[in-house]
Parts: sequence; C-alpha cells; structure tokens
Amino acid sequence: MKNPKDFFNIISYLQYPFILIGAYYAFHPYFNEFVTIWSDLNNVLIYFGLGISFSTLQDTTKTQNKFSKRIWENPQKGKRMIIFMTFFCLSLLTIGMFSMYITQNKILKEIAFGLIVLGIGYISFLKAAIEIFENHRKDKKLK
Repeated sequence: MKNPKDFFNIISYLQYPFILIGAYYAFHPYFNEFVTIWSDLNNVLIYFGLGISFSTLQDTTKTQNKFSKRIWENPQKGKRMIIFMTFFCLSLLTIGMFSMYITQNKILKEIAFGLIVLGIGYISFLKAAIEIFENHRKDKKLK
C-alpha cells in the first residue's frame, strides 16, 4: 500500500463489526427480559460511537449513494445538514457531560459515558461531512 489514504480506507471497514456489536446490544434486552437494558444501552452508545469514528476514515472524495450526493452537491442542503449535525453533536456532548457530573446514579453515569463516546464519534463524523461537502458542492466546482 503506497498511499496512506488506501490504508485508512481499509481500516474504515472496522466500522461494520462495531456497528454489528452495537446492534447486538440493541436487541439483546428483547431476548433477556429487559434485565440488562441499561448496560446494553450504554454498550449500544459506545459501539455505535466507535463505529461512527471508524466510518470517518473513508475517502471523503466519494459519496456513498445518490441520496447523500444530492445533499452534499446542494449548497443549502449541505449547510443545513452540517448545522443539524453540529447541533446534534453538541447536544450529545452537553447532555453526556452534564449527566456525568451532576447525577449520583451509577446507571445514568454509565449512560452519560456512552453519550460522550457517541458525541466524540460524531465530532469526527461532522469533520468528514464538512470535507465531503467541500469536495462535492456544485457551486465551488463551477469556479
């Protein structure tokens, strides 16, 4: 592998095992009579956060599908999506940090940790989205 981008693109496929593990924990309470729902929810947040982080290692010069291409090529839709993603990311981090230090409940502290991990994963996702928007927006290509 001569190009480091190719190496990171290959590493980005680690997102799928993490997302599958997160999906396992999402459905686990249904088969376990909801006994472990809170720890499973925490695991879902952590593994989805890790999966999202690894997904951002993909090549940002390519889009995944036509739906995302329509969003990122349109300047207004792309800006709206980035604003929405920023708000969502800040919400995850704010709720997670606030809950981590305010609550005395052990279960809520664990959920807060999961929210923080998901928020950190979402920060890298937001950075990748900004790069995708810069690479694909049509108004910049015309100049």
